[in-house]
Amino acid sequence: MKIATPSFEVIEPSFGSSFYFSKYDVNANNKAHVWHYHPEIELVFVNGGSGKRQIGSHISYYTDGDLILIGSHLPHCGFTNQETGNKNETVIQLKPDFLGNDFFGMPETRNILGLFNRAKAGIAFSGETKQRIGKKIEMMEGQAQFDRLLSMLEILNELEQSTDFKILNAEGFSVETKVEDNSRINMVFNYVKDHFHEPIALEDIAALVSMTEPSFCRYFKKITNKTFTKFVNEYRLVHASKLLAEKPMSITEICFESGFNNFSYFNKSFREFTGKSPSEYRMEHKSVFN
Repeated sequence: MKIATPSFEVIEPSFGSSFYFSKYDVNANNKAHVWHYHPEIELVFVNGGSGKRQIGSHISYYTDGDLILIGSHLPHCGFTNQETGNKNETVIQLKPDFLGNDFFGMPETRNILGLFNRAKAGIAFSGETKQRIGKKIEMMEGQAQFDRLLSMLEILNELEQSTDFKILNAEGFSVETKVEDNSRINMVFNYVKDHFHEPIALEDIAALVSMTEPSFCRYFKKITNKTFTKFVNEYRLVHASKLLAEKPMSITEICFESGFNNFSYFNKSFREFTGKSPSEYRMEHKSVFN
C-alpha cells in the first residue's frame, strides 16, 4: 500500500525580506500537492480558474479564482494543478511574529492579530475583496522590499476589516502544534486524497495510523469535529460537484467516478450537501462543454 508521506514544509523568507513571496505562472506551483503544514501563516491568491480547497477538515470547490488565508500549522493541500485553468498563483508565507514579538500588540496593529487568530480555521475571501486584494497582491511582485512590506500590512488590515469572507472550518479544527497529531492526520488526509474514488475500509485506515477502529473514530472526531465517513463523503461530493460543472459526463458516470457505488445514495447525499440535485447543480454551473 503506497502512502503519500505527510510533509512538514520548511519555509525561508525571500531574499532581503521578512516573509516569503512567490508568484507562479499557471500551475507551476506543483510542490504542495500533498497535505502539508508549517508554522507560517499563508495567504494565497489564485487568479482565475476553478479547483478544490482542501484545508483542515474542510473541502470545497472554488470558481473564478480564490483568495485564502491559512493559519499556522493548519494542514492543507495545493490549490492549483494542470486542470485548474488559472492564469497564475501568488503565495505569501509569514511567521505570526515576522515583525517581532510585540509589533501586533500595538494599538494600531492589534486588529491584525485577531485576523491571524481567525485564520487558524482557514478563511476564504470572496466578492469585491477577492478582486481588489488579489490585484494588490499581484502588484507586490514588482515592488521594492520596503514598499512590499507596507503593502503586506495594508493588505492584512483590509482583510481584517472585510465582510466578504467565510470561515472554512467553522466547526473547529483542533490540531495546533502537536507534531504527532499533524503527522497522523495528514497521513489520513493524504490517503483519502489518493483513494477517495475507491472503497475505503475503516479497518484499513485505522491500521494505517496504528490504531483500533473505535480509537481511530474517536480520535478523528475529536480532531476534526466530523466523523471519518462524513469527511470521505464530503471529499467525494466536492469532486462530483467539480465534474458536474466542468465535464460532459453523465451523472451516473460522475457518481461512480467520485467513489459512490449507489446512485440513489449519491443523489440523496448530494442534495443534503448542496441543497440541489446533481442535475439542478449542473444547470446552475454550466461550463464550456454546454
